[in-house]
Amino acid sequence: MLVRLLLSVFIFLFHISIAQTFTATVDNNTVAENERFQLNFIFEGKELNALKNFNPPSFNNFKVLSGPNQSTSMQIINGVSSSSLTLSYILLSNTIGTYNIGSASIQYDGQTFNTNPIKITVVKGSVKPKDEKQSGVSDQEIAENLFIKASIDKSRAYLGEQITVTYKLYTRLTIAAQMSVDKLPQYQGFWAEELETARNITFNTEVIDGKQYKVGLLKRVALFPNQTGKLEVTPLELTIPIQIQKKKNPQNIWDDFFGDPFGRSEIVQYPAKSNTLKIDIIPLPQNNKPDSFRGAVGDYNFSASIDKRKTKTNEPVTLKLEITGSGNIKLLELPPFELPNGVEKYDPKINEQIRRTGTISGSKTAEYLLIPRIAGVREIPEIEFSYFNPELKSYRSIKSQKFVLEIEQGSVTADVYTDKQSVKQLDSDIRFIKTDFNDIKIKSELLLLQPGFWIAGIVPLFIAGGLIYWKRKQDKLYGNTKLLQYSKAEKVARKRFKNAKKLLEQNNVEAFYSEISQALFGYLEDKFQISKSEFTLDRAVDELLKRNVNPELVRKMRVNAEKCEFIRFAPNTNPTQAMNEMFNSFSDVVIDIERYISK
Repeated sequence: MLVRLLLSVFIFLFHISIAQTFTATVDNNTVAENERFQLNFIFEGKELNALKNFNPPSFNNFKVLSGPNQSTSMQIINGVSSSSLTLSYILLSNTIGTYNIGSASIQYDGQTFNTNPIKITVVKGSVKPKDEKQSGVSDQEIAENLFIKASIDKSRAYLGEQITVTYKLYTRLTIAAQMSVDKLPQYQGFWAEELETARNITFNTEVIDGKQYKVGLLKRVALFPNQTGKLEVTPLELTIPIQIQKKKNPQNIWDDFFGDPFGRSEIVQYPAKSNTLKIDIIPLPQNNKPDSFRGAVGDYNFSASIDKRKTKTNEPVTLKLEITGSGNIKLLELPPFELPNGVEKYDPKINEQIRRTGTISGSKTAEYLLIPRIAGVREIPEIEFSYFNPELKSYRSIKSQKFVLEIEQGSVTADVYTDKQSVKQLDSDIRFIKTDFNDIKIKSELLLLQPGFWIAGIVPLFIAGGLIYWKRKQDKLYGNTKLLQYSKAEKVARKRFKNAKKLLEQNNVEAFYSEISQALFGYLEDKFQISKSEFTLDRAVDELLKRNVNPELVRKMRVNAEKCEFIRFAPNTNPTQAMNEMFNSFSDVVIDIERYISK
């Protein structure tokens, strides 16, 4: 009986010793306007598995940058164990004033626990930042154990030559939650192509100066310089939530801040920044530069072919040009070629296949529809493609063979063919002509008095005049490449948005963002006649402002473009929601810009 009584008393005292608490703390009650601060909700108890239904307060007057970021810890005191759960938020102060952050609640074993309200004062100006965290750990200590390193495969390169930039995270600390992107690198003077972006970071180990680090790939980018001189790549800036142990004694050097598995921990939002990269870009040599060189840098093959050498007048012939190899495939210019008299050429169908591995490689093909109008033997001269090979430091030229067309007189006549499909459908459009005249009745009325006569005679004249006007307009348009690009900019953008919508429905994230960014950037390039190699976001902004486009709309365009890159890099964003928002925002921007420019 006495034993049972003592056991009951022990159990009662044990439960008292591990009573549950739910509290709220903040790293600073006074913050500057637009300054970040951390809010923690800490539950302490015996069994965390019994927790459920966490309800945060409303964060009116503050912007939530991240959260809830979750961490747990356990400690043993005098043989009694207890656990704690920390739910942290990173908030941004928006407006000067004094505000209350209400209570959070959580349920534990059928009971509801509420935190204390938190008072935050937002002041104008700056508040002296604290180098030391609540844990007693300084930024310097963290920086020695966590950093981002940017590296390049070459610090000196030719104009147009690929440079690969790699961003890696080195850490000896525990990353508690998803990282957030503060600022993406600026590639001023480069055309950038994403090679790899880590959605889930895989860590390996690497020893630096005798210390073992976990190393994970963050991002890899291919850069193609479009201007010479000494260029810079600005840092990648991230906020990384790390879990560290609170020092029991900040003066004790043996109290390691990441080595005690049973100490009280907290989540610290650490701003990490990579190093700046400096690259020397040298011009291409002028010696032995071929006349056919149009800026291609890399290692390529070139071929040309036609689908038939014998044809008839008004029947199509397809001329195919193909460039394969490694280099900036998107900016490749296909070589021009001459056609003999009596052969018409229509806009090509362009196709790109790009592989993003260690280097950018792939192919670019163009299929030209040719229509011979005059019978006889016609010759298409050799087509020459030239490029600069940076490895060999020399130019290379590749010539195709000549193509001889034997053209017979055909029976079909046509003024304009828009594409090959139109030609293929020609036979199905022809109907048999009625040759039986037995049923034809001759009427005695004068033809001039018949309304049908005038309709049949005058309407075709109007149609013919309209066709002549349209043909002249088209000839003028197609003869002026820049005018053609300008007029088709919106149409091409709408087509890309349609493709992006399909990719969204397929949940193809990478392809969606590529297509939607090309819809916006391609539209701006065509509208302002900016080549891909010379296009920058800053230049697009300048062009819009020159045309008196609403500055707020210009700002919205820039924000959307930067946000697109941000979302591509930040895997913590809800993909479907982000893609829908981005689609609607991008399409609205293009529509609004078109309205302003067309005024």
